[in-house]
Amino acid sequence: MSKTLIVSDSGEKLSGLSAEVLSFHEYLAQYPKKNEPTTRVINLCDTEQYLSEGYYCSLLAEARQHEVLPSVQAIIEKSESASDLSQEKASTFIVPEYLSKALLAAKANINAVTQAVEFNVYFGKTQDKDCERLASFVFQKCRFPLVKATFVQHKQHWQVSLHKGSLNSLNEAEFAQFYKQLNTFTQQVWRTRGKAKKHRWDMAILVNDKEATPPSDKKALKLFVKAASQLGINAELVQYDKSVDYQSFLARFDALFIRETTAIKSHTYELARAAENAGLVVIDDPSSILRCCNKVFLQDAFSYHGIDAPRTQFVTDASAQTVHNLLAQYDFPMVLKLPESAFSLGVYKVKDEQSLVNKLQEMLVVSAVVLVQEYLYTEYDWRIGVLNNKPLYACRYYMAPNHWQIYNHSNDSESGGAQTLATFEVPKHVLSSALKACRFIGNGLYGVDIKELGDKAYVIEVNDNPSIETEVEDKYLGTELYMQIMQEFVNRLEARGRN
Repeated sequence: MSKTLIVSDSGEKLSGLSAEVLSFHEYLAQYPKKNEPTTRVINLCDTEQYLSEGYYCSLLAEARQHEVLPSVQAIIEKSESASDLSQEKASTFIVPEYLSKALLAAKANINAVTQAVEFNVYFGKTQDKDCERLASFVFQKCRFPLVKATFVQHKQHWQVSLHKGSLNSLNEAEFAQFYKQLNTFTQQVWRTRGKAKKHRWDMAILVNDKEATPPSDKKALKLFVKAASQLGINAELVQYDKSVDYQSFLARFDALFIRETTAIKSHTYELARAAENAGLVVIDDPSSILRCCNKVFLQDAFSYHGIDAPRTQFVTDASAQTVHNLLAQYDFPMVLKLPESAFSLGVYKVKDEQSLVNKLQEMLVVSAVVLVQEYLYTEYDWRIGVLNNKPLYACRYYMAPNHWQIYNHSNDSESGGAQTLATFEVPKHVLSSALKACRFIGNGLYGVDIKELGDKAYVIEVNDNPSIETEVEDKYLGTELYMQIMQEFVNRLEARGRN
């Protein structure tokens, strides 16, 4: 059982607490003691002045191996940007987007003059329930017993300034609230930030909660964040906001990981370009998005690089001559594809001449070019995950029930089952085709779709933003899959630092 000490200049105000209260001079004289239990110290002395009693209280506590709040490091960090280390300076932080709703709900704490949200935080707690998550965030950033927080809204984001408070500045109601939280805190298990692993870098993981079929489910996203933290990256899930300036947004991060379905004519591509130009490590990088998102480019590249793929023709009209040529080259059914599509959308199968003409006319309204492709029947498609030109995972995606594709969008996007294997179990010609198809794309994270017929592997497409979901792509590697992807970010961040 640990023992808690409260060291304060105002001990007379703190009688009746469950912990022992003593002055700095008493703490200096009476401790350390032989055979004392694990001891925790809450330092309520004035720490504003460098080398003050409050400063020495935390310093001595750490020397005596007492767990102390605030730590010496916290005191120094709070004042190190001041000119002479003798004045306390406000710490300023950008507020994560997930707290925006809490700030809008904190109406009772808005300063009528400045329109800033202001309130006191006592050991990570505050009186207003609407501000509970905000108070927890403040305590994570500034582990002092008493903090005054001021949240100000800018065009792109909220910003919070944190000032360490003092007991003498509290009115009667505020002191009663502080006293209550102090008594509660002395009886809790402490989880101090000092024991947490330090993060060397910051990463934005771009997601979109409104997507019907996102590349990663929520559990997978949490595993990415956890893996990143274990490797020294502070990863934050962010969503696109058209009112946010790219430059100021990206200035907060060292890396960008896109887990939203990408498209060339989309903010995903523009954000990837801006991030790369700003020097961030980016997956998906803009070149990969540009190359993978357009099936015309892929098919042309497959042909040029000698990669086996289904026979394909580019069509720009639905004239009688064009249809005649198609009938001469392909049997029914034929597969028609829009150049930019994902998750089996924009891909159609036609079974006769009239449906071919009708569908071509319909698709050519949307795109100047349509891909017409031979139909290859297989029970499943291979998906080979490739990271930096090395195989990462392998899945068999089976066709949706009574359907010819993996996804049946006419039936609530129903999908077939999946089987995940170790990459060494994949037929050699399938693995070889997947790696060959990625070499002209880049060195990012890709999912290569392949149809296997006999001893031939036909590459259907290369996806720059492959699905990574729990109990599917991670079925074999488990959490190691997320660790390997985040390790690639670490490797690139390290290399960037050496350049």
